[in-house]
Amino acid sequence: MGKDTKKKLNTAALKRIFTYTKNYKSTFIGSLVLAITLSIITPIRPYLVQLSIDKYIYPNAPSETIKIFTLILIAQLLVIIIETSIRFVFGFLSAKLGQNIVKDIRTQVFKKINSYNLKQFDTTPIGQLTTRTVSDVEAVNDIFSDGLIPIMADLLSIICVLIYMFYTNYTAALICLAPFPILIVATYIFKESVNKSFHQVRTAVSNLNSFVQEHLTGVFITQAFAAEKREEAKFNIINKAHKDANIKAIFAYSVFFPVVEIILALSIGILVWYVAGNKGNPGLIMSFLLCLNAIFRPLRVIADKFNVLQMGVIASERIFVVLDNTDVLENTATFAPQKINGQISFENVSFEYLPNKPILNNVSFSINQGETLAIVGNTGSGKTTITSLINRLYQHQKGIIKIDNVNIETYDLPTLRKNIGVVLQDVFLHSGSILDNITLHNKSITQAQVIEAAKLIGIHNFIMQLPNNYHYNVMERGATLSLGQRQLLSFLRALLYNPTILILDEATSSIDSESEQLIQHAINTLIKGRTSIIIAHRLSTIRMATKILVLHNGQVAEFGNHHQLMAINGQYAKLYHMQFSNNKQP
Repeated sequence: MGKDTKKKLNTAALKRIFTYTKNYKSTFIGSLVLAITLSIITPIRPYLVQLSIDKYIYPNAPSETIKIFTLILIAQLLVIIIETSIRFVFGFLSAKLGQNIVKDIRTQVFKKINSYNLKQFDTTPIGQLTTRTVSDVEAVNDIFSDGLIPIMADLLSIICVLIYMFYTNYTAALICLAPFPILIVATYIFKESVNKSFHQVRTAVSNLNSFVQEHLTGVFITQAFAAEKREEAKFNIINKAHKDANIKAIFAYSVFFPVVEIILALSIGILVWYVAGNKGNPGLIMSFLLCLNAIFRPLRVIADKFNVLQMGVIASERIFVVLDNTDVLENTATFAPQKINGQISFENVSFEYLPNKPILNNVSFSINQGETLAIVGNTGSGKTTITSLINRLYQHQKGIIKIDNVNIETYDLPTLRKNIGVVLQDVFLHSGSILDNITLHNKSITQAQVIEAAKLIGIHNFIMQLPNNYHYNVMERGATLSLGQRQLLSFLRALLYNPTILILDEATSSIDSESEQLIQHAINTLIKGRTSIIIAHRLSTIRMATKILVLHNGQVAEFGNHHQLMAINGQYAKLYHMQFSNNKQP
């Protein structure tokens, strides 16, 4: 992060951020108009104060002028009311503009992340993407609520006040602003110090999010291996870095604000000394006192606002890295048939997650509509990779994958995936009811359909035994259900979406022996009339497959049905006897 701390404001990123204002032109223009209006009316109050004192108080003005003096007081009151009202509306519009833009950017970021190739999630911590979507996007709001537009308003106000001061009394203005260069230097030092601290804070926040996200998700492992103390020690290091960065920023504020107050007091003292020494009028003193406060008040926070602006721009750069990531599956294809039959073929397909480390190497096979393919092989042989390539979760590098003799890259992506149902070993359930997790909030699927499907695969009774049955809250990741229960729900979810092609990736591994009959019934119901690909170790599941694909080191070692592969007494037979030694009947 050392290089970043010296980084200048990225005007290109700032310009890109402001392109999001095009949908809110009236709010944006309104904020600018109010900023200009505020700057123009800022010198009016000092002028009215000077006029009141010099014309109607200090000279012991006659009684007939009291009415005019009263009108001036009323005018001052009106100016205060108008200025306060404008500041309120200006602050509200700026914040509203920022929140609208934050909403648009966050939606765009979330949509972009959802379109990523899955390999992006293999290399990018989820906590980091969470930070980009939440914290970094929120920092963009500060560009509008506390950044560029408020800075413009403050600078314009300072310019207008300075013009008034020099127009009223050039010499007095020049003398009382003599300490001004000291403030400029102090402001610059403060800005650089806080900017560096803010960078460290943002980095620490990202690290905290990543660490907490990962360790809360895997808290079971931490507790199971009694690693709480070690993980707490790691967390304390990251947390301390966050604390230290914030303390550095707090120290800079603690030094800077008193310095500003000292410089302001010095300017006021010089002003009083000069005016009194030259027998100047008290109205000028009061007027310039208000002017100095009008200058120093925004200057006291302008450096802070500039840092907020810079951090917002830096956050936007991180967001644009997410938005500009080209490693996505673009849905440019238009082939969207009414029905997919389910014939699948791989023709010399090769794939690698990392360069020069192939997972699949020239894999070729085919299955017909309605057939069941079982894939077996050692861990890391590429079984799950094949299923991920079929529904284009990953993009293969070589070869052709066809469904119904059509290259899958020709299919409209939603159409392709709607026809492919997936049941995984690690079933993910969102926090919410069983019904919502089964339907995935698809309004076209009714509760009656869910119940009918549950009865069909034999899990209706299990659901009815739960509190609130189909409206039972499964909590985050289905924490209140067993692995087997989650697996059964995933079968139901797949059945309801009625896919043409069904993928069962180790979907029976979490089922105990007592549930074997129930799960086998569910599988038989699911695969009936569908093209199915099954990765499993259970004897009954593998033996019923129409074809069996044996993978070894990413290549096709054997291909055929159970009896054919047992007859050649090759690798499948070896795996079969090793894994199912108690069931040796072929």
